[in-house]
Amino acid sequence: MKKIVYFLLLLFVVFNTRPFWQEYAEPYADLAFMDQVSEQVELLKEHPLVTETVNTFANEVKSLFGIKATTVEQAEKPALTAPDSQTFSVYNIQIGDSRTKVEQSLGLPKRQSRNEYGVDWYAYHENYQNFVMVSYNKNSRVNGIYTSHDLISSNIGIALNTPKKTVQAKLGDPMEKMRKGLTYYLLNKTNEHDYYQLDNNYVTIFYDAHEQFTVTAIQIVDGNLEKAKNSMYAPGSPELRTGFEYQLFDVTNAARVTHGLPVLEWDDRVKQTARNHSADMARHAYFDHINLKGKSPFDRMEEDGIRFMAAGENLAYGQFSSVFAHEGLMNSSGHRKNILSRDFSYLGVGVAFNGESQPYFTENFLDY
Repeated sequence: MKKIVYFLLLLFVVFNTRPFWQEYAEPYADLAFMDQVSEQVELLKEHPLVTETVNTFANEVKSLFGIKATTVEQAEKPALTAPDSQTFSVYNIQIGDSRTKVEQSLGLPKRQSRNEYGVDWYAYHENYQNFVMVSYNKNSRVNGIYTSHDLISSNIGIALNTPKKTVQAKLGDPMEKMRKGLTYYLLNKTNEHDYYQLDNNYVTIFYDAHEQFTVTAIQIVDGNLEKAKNSMYAPGSPELRTGFEYQLFDVTNAARVTHGLPVLEWDDRVKQTARNHSADMARHAYFDHINLKGKSPFDRMEEDGIRFMAAGENLAYGQFSSVFAHEGLMNSSGHRKNILSRDFSYLGVGVAFNGESQPYFTENFLDY
């Protein structure tokens, strides 16, 4: 097996470096045959056995030199049962369950951070696998749940990857507007998520536009908690800013592991670069990767003394929360590419609010 691997690696090196040596070899040899061989190499590269073999060998080499592996061993999925009293449950948890019950199943939370409802999201996961965020009321009862993992069960046959048409056939037409105070807010401005009022709860079902609009995540919020929120946008505060930053980091990693990618590490230095850019956009009412001084994301990182081998930036603006920002970014090809890139190992997220409490989100991805 090792001989095959070495041969394949040598073959790929030869053909991938062809532009560098072909010019010097052509005067002495007829290289026309290389074009046909190149076509076969391209087909060979796509063969599952070859891909698996090369990836395994590459990971062994990276392990030897202390470099992170590029694949993630999948955790065991818990056994799910249909909810008994509500339409949906997540990890067999329903709105109103006790925190004791939750933590008997999920263990202790990995993070606690403030969300837009004025309560805290508690993030539960196993190295970002089986990822769930749960919030509690003053009586330690569940009043909010979110997941983007295969932990959704229902008594009407809706789960992760269910087509949007099936969801709407079973649940009917989604809500078109929501009243907050004296204002009605229009919902479903895009076709990427649907709102429903079910079991005295507000349910948001998110769809993946890159997977034929199938269910990719769900958020369930207790009706009383939703009604207590007087506006679609929560008042900006340092606590909420930090909460949004860590929540966007967490849900980004939760998405990566579902695609077999290693988790990113938090980077405080580039977080500050990202936060400064969000603050600049909020203060001067613009939305662009290039700031008003003509500086790119890479310029801003270098000005902050950050040296990198690879870097990328995602921006979002006006979403109600980090959950909505992330789900929107995943439905944008360029942003999705950054989120699911193997080129990055670190991420810093910066958030700022404008005068109307609308958040600006900046994600800066890095590899040193």
